[in-house]
Amino acid sequence: MAGGITKKLHLRRFRPFKPGKESIQSEHSLIGGPGFSRVVYCNNKESQEALTYGNNYVRSTKYTLASFFPKSLFEQFRRAANTYFLIIAILTFTPLSPSSPVSAVLPLALVVVAAMVKEAIEDWRRKMQDIEVNNRKVEVHRGEGVFDNAKWMNLQVGDIVRVEKDEFFPADLILLSSSYEEAICYVETMNLDGETNLKLKQALDATSKLHKDSGFQNFKAVIKSEDPNANLYSYIGSLQLEEQQYPLTPQQLLLRESKLRNTDFIYGVVIFTGHDTKVMQNSTAPPSKRSKIERRMDKIVYFLFFILVLISFIGSIFFGISTREDLENGTMKRWYLRPDDTTIFYDPSRAPVAAILSFLTFLMLYSYVIPISLYITLEIVKLIQCTFINQDLHMYYEETDKPARTRTSNLNEELGQVDTILSDKTGTLTCNSMEFIKCSIAGTAYGRGVTEVERALSRREGLPSAKEVTNGEGQVENSTTAAIKGFNFFDERITHGNWVNEPHADVIQKFLLLLAICHTAVPEVDEETGRISYEAESPDEAAFVIAARELGFEFYERTQSSILLHELDPVSGWKVQRSYKLLNILEFSSSRKRMSVIVRNMEGKLLILCKGADSVMFERLTKNGREFEEQTQEHINDYANAGLRTLVLAYRELDEEEYNKFNEEFTEAKNSVSADHEEMMEEVAEKIEKDLILLGATAVEDKLQNGVPECIDKLAQAGIKIWVLTGDKMETAINIGFACCLLRQGMKQIVISSETPKIKALEKVGDNSAIAVAFKANVLQQILEAKESLTTLRKSSKALALIIDGKSLSCALEDDVKGLFLELALGCASVICCRCSPKQKALVTRLIKVGIGNTIQQLVMEQTML
Repeated sequence: MAGGITKKLHLRRFRPFKPGKESIQSEHSLIGGPGFSRVVYCNNKESQEALTYGNNYVRSTKYTLASFFPKSLFEQFRRAANTYFLIIAILTFTPLSPSSPVSAVLPLALVVVAAMVKEAIEDWRRKMQDIEVNNRKVEVHRGEGVFDNAKWMNLQVGDIVRVEKDEFFPADLILLSSSYEEAICYVETMNLDGETNLKLKQALDATSKLHKDSGFQNFKAVIKSEDPNANLYSYIGSLQLEEQQYPLTPQQLLLRESKLRNTDFIYGVVIFTGHDTKVMQNSTAPPSKRSKIERRMDKIVYFLFFILVLISFIGSIFFGISTREDLENGTMKRWYLRPDDTTIFYDPSRAPVAAILSFLTFLMLYSYVIPISLYITLEIVKLIQCTFINQDLHMYYEETDKPARTRTSNLNEELGQVDTILSDKTGTLTCNSMEFIKCSIAGTAYGRGVTEVERALSRREGLPSAKEVTNGEGQVENSTTAAIKGFNFFDERITHGNWVNEPHADVIQKFLLLLAICHTAVPEVDEETGRISYEAESPDEAAFVIAARELGFEFYERTQSSILLHELDPVSGWKVQRSYKLLNILEFSSSRKRMSVIVRNMEGKLLILCKGADSVMFERLTKNGREFEEQTQEHINDYANAGLRTLVLAYRELDEEEYNKFNEEFTEAKNSVSADHEEMMEEVAEKIEKDLILLGATAVEDKLQNGVPECIDKLAQAGIKIWVLTGDKMETAINIGFACCLLRQGMKQIVISSETPKIKALEKVGDNSAIAVAFKANVLQQILEAKESLTTLRKSSKALALIIDGKSLSCALEDDVKGLFLELALGCASVICCRCSPKQKALVTRLIKVGIGNTIQQLVMEQTML
């Protein structure tokens, strides 16, 4: 959306109720409450019309027809040069002017009109985009189960809509049902948060059976909702249906501007419209964008104006002196001016006044020291550049059919002044297309594939490039291309059912079972071929389920309460059908860094199956479940060095009493509508995800995007500094850095790590306060030592790379340390921040923007003084 997305909370003032609806107002006041004053009457227009919430029309333009002229004029005269020329133009209408007013007014008018026309054209383009969006069509329930097409802008709160696959949601909706029996759907939120991973949403059981041909005729419900706010990741509300109250969470919320993917259709009820939607709450008005060059030109204008005033001042002083001396001693020095019979401009008896008036004349006479033609030229050049950018075939992205589009031409010159690029890894440097390539089970490493990072490592060390692997029969298998999307695994020891002959076949069986069950994927069967594919929330999940299928555990059906598999029976060697009752799903989050499911197998045993990052999983293992910990940790480190993403897998059996107690607390937390809903659920999950037994670890590869190494190399040659902020381990990030040319041969690496012997010794003692103090002192010492060596390294003309892990970064971003950290980082050509949380990524970005801005400003001031 125009103006970009910012985390800015906007509180909406609700409009007053319509008169004559006292009963509904009374009900509204009773069921609302502080922060929960929005009430939505689903499928009930008469009741909903009494609550006059806004319509679904949105406007992202900078101007309206009435405000264009005054606002645009204000924008033009924010420029120092235009204000100066305006003053000069006004002065040319006085008798002081040495030239015709046309000579000053016409160029100024051309500059202002050209800029205003450019602004009008750009805002018209925004208007056209708004018209296109507001006039999109969506199916709306008109009553008696009949759905009809309506424009987005005509949607009202409480409307029931049907959204088809690959369509955008027209407003903020509560999911009622979908084409899946489980009432789930997949949503792409790239337009909101830049994430390419699909988000899984699921409707309430109470509404999951509602469909076009049944249910909507008599469907009436009341939603009590939180007020409109800018938080994209939280939602609290409740749905009242047939005297029953059901809690609503972000799991049921579908946001405007996100897209329905991998789901044929959904039904939803509109709860927020237009500028009340979360995406619009996060949108700011189109700002008045001014480039650094334009701001610098203002400073140059001030400097030239100072020179102009100085020249005019000196000239007026000499003119005053000469005028005063014109009639001295009865002689007329400048007789041609007739000082004995002249106007005030040359009157020797009023020389000071003549000097002041001549000062103004000099200002107009020398006004062309500030070239107005330069501004006209710049505006014309910018418009032409925009045309070239919009028609540049090299900037057209064929996969999504998206050309380059300039929203404003004011920032064209910024493209050539990029100093630092901050990038994520997944989906930016890499394709976000995962392939299962290796695994560690029961302390044994499986998988003979070779990764891109390993091939880059071979090239760096001058070894023959590893491109091929050989299977047990001596046949060559190519590991660079996966025959099955998501599965690039080669190891004859466990493929084709051979795992049953391995020493720890029982552990391998549990490992593959966990891969087949611990997920939120949905199977889809191709009716022609019978082949099963999976729609998953993330590429990682899809790769795990595909790997389980290829190794003998085929997930083929999901219901709301069960998961069905075709399993390879290790005794008979045949595939058998088994059903697992799905009891609870403890979802993955960036704070939890793990996901669990609780199931009951056909023998009646309760199992918790858990997968997550090694940093949180190893600490949750029971003493008797660490048999393979050392070997698994070694393999994880090897996988990290090979640039692979790893997850640790573990499980345990639950007894009935423990599960019943957990389920009671979990249900209570899940049904809570309090503000700390998420924290309550995490607390309960923490109690059950413990005393686990280690099974092993997975390793998937996310290949680099085509041309990434070449692109980064070109950027480095242009002197652009590149920062990569990633959640990967340090070893993984370093090796990927070499694979994509972020780190290069001969580049000196400065590593700031939390894994120092001193810190490890303190961690064993367990004194948290001492650890925190010592840790910060240790990080500060590493930064100071790196700064001291920075000057020496620069003299050797070596490019520098800074690598810092997440724990150290948390200290480096503190107020008393971040200045030193920034100074060190700005002296390096490449910076890699490992194990970064989303919050740390935001803080680093803010620090760099402010730091670079201050540095540039300081350089400009130094250059101006010189």
